[in-house]
Amino acid sequence: MSDVGIDTTVSPSGPGCVECDHQLGWWFHLRRCAECGHVGCCDNSPGQHASAHANTTGHPVIASYEPGEDWFYDYRDQQFYDGPRLAPPEHHPLDQPTPGPAGRVPADWQQLLR
Repeated sequence: MSDVGIDTTVSPSGPGCVECDHQLGWWFHLRRCAECGHVGCCDNSPGQHASAHANTTGHPVIASYEPGEDWFYDYRDQQFYDGPRLAPPEHHPLDQPTPGPAGRVPADWQQLLR
């Protein structure tokens, strides 16, 4: 993985998936675009907004936005990598549950994962 597609100065777009929040949806895990900071939900989430963002924008690299995870993933070669430290915060708020957000996760969420 090269540093192409990574901007260490850009902050994340917020504490949760931009599209899920707009649609009052929910997510399983969160991913952060390493280029523009867009926070989207993972491909196991119903919305799959992180990969949709990568496809729409051409921003190929994401980072985990989960506490305790510090990996990068490059959609171009479908590989995981170590990478530089991104602008804070490094993960969603610790009081936000996974899946999240609180109050919007259906009781049968496990059956709804992809």
